[in-house]
Order: sequence, then C-alpha cells, then structure tokens
Amino acid sequence: MKFFNREVQIALVAIVGVVVLFFGLQFLKGLSLFSDEDVYYVSFDDISGLSASSAVYADGYKVGVVKDIVYDYGRRGNIVAEIGLDKNLRLPKGSTAEIESDMLGNVKINLMLANNPVERVAVGDTIRGGKASGMLGKAADMIPAIERMLPKLDSIMARLNVLLADPAVENSLHNVDEITSNLTTTTAQLNTLVAGLNKRMPGMMAKADGILDNTGKLTKNLSELDVAATMARVDATLENVRQMTDKLNSNEGTLGLLMRDPSLYNNLNSTVKSADSLMIDLRQHPKRYVHFSVFGRKDK
Repeated sequence: MKFFNREVQIALVAIVGVVVLFFGLQFLKGLSLFSDEDVYYVSFDDISGLSASSAVYADGYKVGVVKDIVYDYGRRGNIVAEIGLDKNLRLPKGSTAEIESDMLGNVKINLMLANNPVERVAVGDTIRGGKASGMLGKAADMIPAIERMLPKLDSIMARLNVLLADPAVENSLHNVDEITSNLTTTTAQLNTLVAGLNKRMPGMMAKADGILDNTGKLTKNLSELDVAATMARVDATLENVRQMTDKLNSNEGTLGLLMRDPSLYNNLNSTVKSADSLMIDLRQHPKRYVHFSVFGRKDK
C-alpha cells in the first residue's frame, strides 16, 4: 500500500493525461485511432500549404487523411506526403493526386482515380501529385493580364474624364432630358389618340362593313348589266347625233338653212332694229299709241 503513495498516484494521473491528450489530438486531427489503414505516398513539387491531418477525397468522398509530410532537404522540389486510405479503397494504377484549396484557405487532396479495373497500386507505392488551379489559381493566373491592362485602363479613364469635362456633353445630357420629356408627352398623346381610336373603331368597322356591302351590291349590279346591249344603244345614239350634226351643217332642212343663210341674219338684225326704234318712239310719244280720256275726247 505504501507503493501507491501520493507521488505515484500523481505520476500515474499525469501519464494517463498525456496519453489521453495524445489520442485526443490525433482524433481532432482526423487521424484514425484504432482502425487499420493502407499507407500510400504521394510526391509533390509544391504542397501549397498541405499539412498533416489534411483530408483526402475521392470523387468528393473522404477516404483518408494525410499522416505525415517529408521534405527532402537534399533535393529541392521533392516532397512526399504519407496518406492513409481506407482499406476498402482499391487505388487503380495510373491514378494521381491533386492539392486543392477552397475560398476559406482549407487545403485537401483529391485523388484522380484512373479508369483501370484490372491493375491496382500496391500498398506502400508512390503516386504522382500535382496542384489544382481551382478558383484561386485561375484568379492568380489572371493577375498578369490585369497588370498589363492597368495602364490602358488609366489612359481610358483619363480620356473619359476629359470627355466628361466637355461642356458639349453636359448640353447633350440636357438635350436628352428635354427629348425624354417630349417623348413622354408624345407617348401620352399617342395613348389618348389610341384610346379614342379604340372607342371609334367599332363604328368605323360597321361603316366599313356597310361600304363593303354596297360595293358588293354595286359589283353584282354591274356584273348583271348587259354591257353589249348598252354599248349598242350608245353607238346608235352617237350615230343619230352624227346624222343630226351633218344635217345642221348642210343646206338641207329648216335648221340647216337658218344656220347657213346670211339673209336670215340680216332680216333678223333689221327686225331687231325696227323693234328697237319702235320702243324708243313709244317711250318718247306714248300718246300716239295709247289714247285715254275721262270724257272720251280723242287727241288729234
């Protein structure tokens, strides 16, 4: 009983605490504590922040963790990562690994499984690893192009500032505002006009239908006319007019003689003159032609 004195008890508690702390840290790192794993090795030129306990994925599923990383100080660019994979995973020969980083800075290994159902990578062998560009890699690749574009952007911005400082641009903007206002007014007027047309459209359509009906009736009546007979009557009428005109131009008949005999004009002219003289004498000496007396006396 003296063996388990206070000092021994404190030492045992400390040892147990260290063991629990070690296994706890291993558990927090994601390392398996009690299950066996197949160990493989991946060689990299640049691990880009990869560390022990980083997860290993295959087709998006976690299949293991990074157990250790060995850096060869004698040969630069030769870094080997020891990974432990689930025993149920059979790694096809020709498979590779890629290091991928997300937006939060977490680093993981993606196994790019080859399509080889026959040959397998032996446990303890080394496969080739690389670095996936990802979104951050693509952004890094764009930085040189952006740097080349910056001087051009500065020149463009300077020219844009000069252009915006031109009073003509300001005047143009004022004109655009005025044009926009006019367009708004025009649009309102067009809306009013269209509304009026929409109200009048039924009546206009009814009138159009009536006009079309009348046109149809007129067309029907025209189609029913005997055009040949009508033209024959017109020809006969024109022939009668021609014959009458010929007779008027000839010396035959009363009208022809009246129109072409100069003596008729002279006689008519003489008659008109006599009638005119008679009317003048009648106005000047009415008593010669009209006799009126209350007592019946006649002037001589």
